[in-house]
Amino acid sequence: MIKTLGADVVRDEAILVARFLLVLLFLIFGWHKTINVSNTMDYFASIGLPLPGFAVVVAIVAELIFGVAILLGVFTRPLALLLAVYTITTALIGHRYWTMTGGGEMNNMIHFYKNVSIVGGLTLLYITGPGKYSIDSRTNML
Repeated sequence: MIKTLGADVVRDEAILVARFLLVLLFLIFGWHKTINVSNTMDYFASIGLPLPGFAVVVAIVAELIFGVAILLGVFTRPLALLLAVYTITTALIGHRYWTMTGGGEMNNMIHFYKNVSIVGGLTLLYITGPGKYSIDSRTNML
C-alpha cells in the first residue's frame, strides 16, 4: 500500500477520471469545430493548410468522435495512439512558436508543449488501457 500510495485501490476509478480529463479539451474544441465549420475552415485556410475542408473533417473526427470513444472506453488503445499522432501533428502545424517573436511566440510555445504533454497522457493511456469502467473491458475487444 505504501509503495503505491493507495493507487492500486482506486486504479480503475482513477483511469476513468483520467480518460475524462484527457479528452475534455478534445470534446470541447471538437464540438466547437462542428458547430462552426465555416469559421474553422477559414482559420485552417489562413494558416496555409491544404484542403481546409478535409482538414476540418479530420479534426472533427479526431477530436469529437475519438474523444467520445475514449471517454466511453471503446477501442481505447488504438484510438489513444491515433489521437497522439493527431495531437503532435497539430502541434507541429499550428503552434510553430520557433518561427515567431513576441507574445505570439510565448502563446504558441505554451500550446505546443500542452500538446506534447497530452501526447504523454495518451501514450500512458495506451499502456495502461481503459480500465474496468469501459466498453472495451465489458466486451473483451481489446
